[in-house]
Amino acid sequence: MVDAVYAGGTRGHSGDDPIGKLLPGTGNQGGFRYAGSPVKGTVRLAVLYTSGGAVDWPDHLDTETGTFTYYGDNRTPGKGLHETPRKGNVLLRDAFALSHGSAQERASGVPPFLLFEKAAPGRAVRFRGLLAPGGPTLAPDDELSAIWRTTGAQRFQNYRSRFTVLDQARISRAWLRHVLAGDNPLEGECPEVWRTWVESRVYQPLLAPATTVIRPAAQQLPDDRTGRAMLAEIREYFRGRETDFEACAVAVWRLIAPATGTVDVTRPSRDGGRDAVGSYILGPPTAPISIDFALEAKCYEPDNSVGVREVSRLISRIRHRNFGVLVTTSHFNRQVQSEVHEDGHPIALVCGRDITDALRQHGRTTPAAVREWLQQSFPHAR
Repeated sequence: MVDAVYAGGTRGHSGDDPIGKLLPGTGNQGGFRYAGSPVKGTVRLAVLYTSGGAVDWPDHLDTETGTFTYYGDNRTPGKGLHETPRKGNVLLRDAFALSHGSAQERASGVPPFLLFEKAAPGRAVRFRGLLAPGGPTLAPDDELSAIWRTTGAQRFQNYRSRFTVLDQARISRAWLRHVLAGDNPLEGECPEVWRTWVESRVYQPLLAPATTVIRPAAQQLPDDRTGRAMLAEIREYFRGRETDFEACAVAVWRLIAPATGTVDVTRPSRDGGRDAVGSYILGPPTAPISIDFALEAKCYEPDNSVGVREVSRLISRIRHRNFGVLVTTSHFNRQVQSEVHEDGHPIALVCGRDITDALRQHGRTTPAAVREWLQQSFPHAR
């Protein structure tokens, strides 16, 4: 059942893991677990497990769109992309390739993927849904891509894959037994959303729009030591010249909103702030629509929240049919979030955790990597 927590044992070893008992034959360790062999192309059922603790490889579930981003298992230098012990990258390579084949190739070559994530206490896991490779709005290059990472001076590749959580609240145990036995996965109480995807590659994503728009301060700042250190690097780099943070804020916004067009950073204003104005591009390349926006940045310490005064200043500069972006290394107080939402102001509020999430998604996962990015992208004026 989606979002149900399945408790683990209490003996303190891998036998406590509940996934192997829920799905016999898939194993009880690792991020990739499966029944069958990736090398022989005989995987019948696959489990993707994420602990959420690998900051260098930030698996991410977007519950609003149903898109799940998962990284492969080549996470250290010294091996080729597909030369991993569990052959997880082989499984990804073949499943995504066959997903673009015929219905028969999907039925026989693409196993159902089940997503579990670490929960509390102990070895407990939470089931997050039935996954299909790819997505309704993703180009093939965006579905599965080999990305470069660097550890020390050594470079290596790993996969970044994107799946869609299908709109299926419960998975029948009878179907799971049927699939694990190697029988036709389109029979035996097969979920209709899986049948539809296999037969026509039509996705029916599980969409869950957020009902809570107010984020407490703790949720707007990184909850891990590395993330906090990454933000500290940014604040320290611009200390004493906080107005220069504007260019960095624009770069962060481009990571979050890659369709951003030209952006002009204006001269410092009399109150010490700095503004930028830019455009966001919508529509097809042959007939694009450009929407203007104003951006403001606040390089604040984590205990210094952005309040009504700063947001009111931005709102006053937004023209009709434009929108605003406010980027801060800190967080927004409750009143700001409430007023922006209730009054319908078209303002994107980008907080400290959003910054670190964006940087991590684009390969800058350590304080040292962030420092290098800052030095290369925003050199100090001489």
